[in-house]
Amino acid sequence: MKLLEEEGMSFRRVNYFLEPLNKEDLIALLRKGGLVPRNLLRTRDKAYKEMGLANPDLDDDVILDALVAEPGLLQRPIVERDDRVVIGRPLENVRQLF
Repeated sequence: MKLLEEEGMSFRRVNYFLEPLNKEDLIALLRKGGLVPRNLLRTRDKAYKEMGLANPDLDDDVILDALVAEPGLLQRPIVERDDRVVIGRPLENVRQLF
């Protein structure tokens, strides 16, 4: 947020826990970012291990369903600008949007 403010960029902050993303929202973000569902997973989250998401054989739908069910699994921040999306860590990713 600080970087966006410093660059004079207006933005809307979305708290995934208060405004959960649905599967269609996630698919749209993935397309804009050229990402796959696995890119959005926080692999150090407790739910990641509990849900067996490290299994490389899981298909995208299973991962998307897990992200919808457990928003804490989402990498954050996810930054969207126009038709582009990046995962905000490392910060250099966000700079690509300027």
